[in-house]
Amino acid sequence: MKTARLGDLEVSAIGLGAMTMAGTYTSEGTLDNAESIRTIHRALDLGVTHIDTAEIYGPFLSEEIVRQAIKGRREQVKIATKFGLVSHFNGGPGVIDSSAANVKAAVEGSLKRLGTDHIDLYYQHRVDKKTPIEETAGAVADLIAEGKVLHFGLSEASPETISRAHAVQPVTALQTEYSLWTRDVEETILPLLRELGIGFVPYSPLGHGLLTGQIRSVDDFPDDDWRKTNPRFTGENFHRNLAIVDEVKAIGAEVGATPAQTALAWLLTRGNDIAPIPGTRRVSRLEENTAADSIELTADQLNRLNMLRPAAGERHDETNMASIDR
Repeated sequence: MKTARLGDLEVSAIGLGAMTMAGTYTSEGTLDNAESIRTIHRALDLGVTHIDTAEIYGPFLSEEIVRQAIKGRREQVKIATKFGLVSHFNGGPGVIDSSAANVKAAVEGSLKRLGTDHIDLYYQHRVDKKTPIEETAGAVADLIAEGKVLHFGLSEASPETISRAHAVQPVTALQTEYSLWTRDVEETILPLLRELGIGFVPYSPLGHGLLTGQIRSVDDFPDDDWRKTNPRFTGENFHRNLAIVDEVKAIGAEVGATPAQTALAWLLTRGNDIAPIPGTRRVSRLEENTAADSIELTADQLNRLNMLRPAAGERHDETNMASIDR
């Protein structure tokens, strides 16, 4: 598989997000941890070297699954995990806390659950408006000096926050949503990252599953699936956004690719400093996604994809949008 450069960290061009392995779109009772482990094993066999997780996924379950899957194969993978959405002193899961004390408590738990002595890429999951970013970056700098963390990352951070953090501890990567239906990062975020030498990791590169072409109705979603309240999956927005999927599907058919592969292939043309992490817990989906690495789109096809209209609706509901640093 081709590789991408996130700062001075080299990873596979396509990674694997482990969020859904902890039941993000489904109830925990329907999870099959053995299947998730097989998916990670297959990813490593196919040359995927970038596994992304977080302590909040589960909480904690995703990191534990990753540990089981990489046992004996640690040297093959760069592990990325995240802190800041679990307060270890005041509130527990879902409470934003990036204080220095919480960062240093969080890393110990992640190291233990992941079964490793170091984390390759350690992200602040969401910006903590109560804690100066300089304090958080300084805490990660201490962990880097101790060898517990190798690289610092941010997620959903604004240009101001990125610059302030980078001045304290160089940032290796920013993780933010980016896909054919979420392109707002192109205006100011990507130019800043390239100016500072920071790599970019798009999460939800398949539009929370919509760009796979497999979703035609939200009626099939379980009642607890958060997409049922996501503005892009509700009402008229959903029907408008299906038109985007239909065009992606049509272009993919011209090169013998699925909609998911077409969407990922488009992302891979945006620069070798971009490394998407499509999430799945199924071997078949993993194989489909990684095959996008070999798909070549023509200039005309890329132009048609670039000209797709933006998705209708905010990318998160009001509560989740409020947690994003803008």
